[in-house]
Amino acid sequence: MVHLHLAPAPDGGPRRVLLARSAPTVATALRGLRQWFAAQPQCAPMPVPDSAQAPVYSTWYAFNQRVDAASVEAEARVAASLGCEVLILDDGWQKYGSGRGYAGCGDWRPDPTTFPDFAAHVSAVRAQGLRYLAWVAPLLLGPDADCAERLTPYAPAPAGVPGAQVLDPRRPEVRDHVISLCTRLVADHGLDGLKIDFLDEAMAYRGDGAYAHHEGTDIDDVGRAMTVLLTDLRTALEELRPDGGLLLELRQPYVGPGMAPFGNMLRSFDCPGDATGNRVRTLDTALLAVGGAVHGDMLLWDRDAPAHAVARQLIGSLHCVPQISVRLTELSGEHRETLAFWLAEWRRLRPVLLHGDVESGRPDELYTLVTAARGRACVTTVHSDRIVPVDTTAYDDITLVNGTASDRVVIEVTGGQRPLRMTVRDERGRIIDDCERSPAPGLHIVSVPRSGWWHYG
Repeated sequence: MVHLHLAPAPDGGPRRVLLARSAPTVATALRGLRQWFAAQPQCAPMPVPDSAQAPVYSTWYAFNQRVDAASVEAEARVAASLGCEVLILDDGWQKYGSGRGYAGCGDWRPDPTTFPDFAAHVSAVRAQGLRYLAWVAPLLLGPDADCAERLTPYAPAPAGVPGAQVLDPRRPEVRDHVISLCTRLVADHGLDGLKIDFLDEAMAYRGDGAYAHHEGTDIDDVGRAMTVLLTDLRTALEELRPDGGLLLELRQPYVGPGMAPFGNMLRSFDCPGDATGNRVRTLDTALLAVGGAVHGDMLLWDRDAPAHAVARQLIGSLHCVPQISVRLTELSGEHRETLAFWLAEWRRLRPVLLHGDVESGRPDELYTLVTAARGRACVTTVHSDRIVPVDTTAYDDITLVNGTASDRVVIEVTGGQRPLRMTVRDERGRIIDDCERSPAPGLHIVSVPRSGWWHYG
């Protein structure tokens, strides 16, 4: 027996409960739910250009707030050579953007000392072949901002992050302000889009909260107000980028099906250096993503780490779009070789990884065996000591990635016995073995270096 206790709907209407039929796997059950959401008009996804499905370079973990035009342009050159197609300039580019906390948020104008000609800087990065996004948190208002005196009456609730208040999107003045500042950023500086952060702070104005009632609002429910705001914002930005190339990044937790119309890059919540966390969070998001490209949190690693530790970070976000955030200009030759190999492999496998049917295994086991299949190709990543099924009848092109700490993988061959080319590479992409094999059905131990790669086909 199941008891459901549901809060009343904001509009007073009935609640709907969708029950999934019995399914062999979690992914299969959620696939039906995802299809149901996709059929709802209010979940119609925003267009996803190719650049939203390409590797990203982000400045956040590499620089934090200590960014400047020359350093970013130097990183952009290396990022482009490694196959990145998008650059995200994170916090620190804006005036009053130095120092932790958000007391300077609100104006969203470039810092004249570090970005004296922001439009020229953006143009220089785009000339490398990269799309350019800038970070913005449009609902945050800090006391140090030049606009604070004018906007403070519209931001009674304190933010969950230090030093700032939250603008109330139920007020028309706030919605006009957010749309104006975001369109100004894109239009004035030639940006391809925005990384829109801290939208979940709007929940300070939820119906059961201390700030549920606020004079001057023209929409009572904060959820409906955010829908109006984001709908109008997308419309205004698409008028500036009518070619369909607009990029908008959203971040967990606001990446559910209801946000599909408002963002096309859906990123994992921050988990720096945590390959397991990245894997779990991106697969959680992907299982219910309606449109949009799922992105991992930005990858970083210790500059003195062994190459297999670098590869492990990339393997943790293999089934989503990778974002990189280390100082590329300071990489050792070994680290650069490792990064180049895995980004090239990811691009080769992208059609299967992003557009194939994914079986992620059990969430309570942290998705330690993940398989994506499309047509006659499949990609499997294994992250624990377990048997990996290999179907040589169903697939002609099989890639197995060893995300464990062991230098061998146990496979169970099913299907017919037939000769196929087997190649094994280490974490840097160097060939360890390359021969023709005809494995018989049953269990086999295959030597694959940890953070290495095995291809059969």
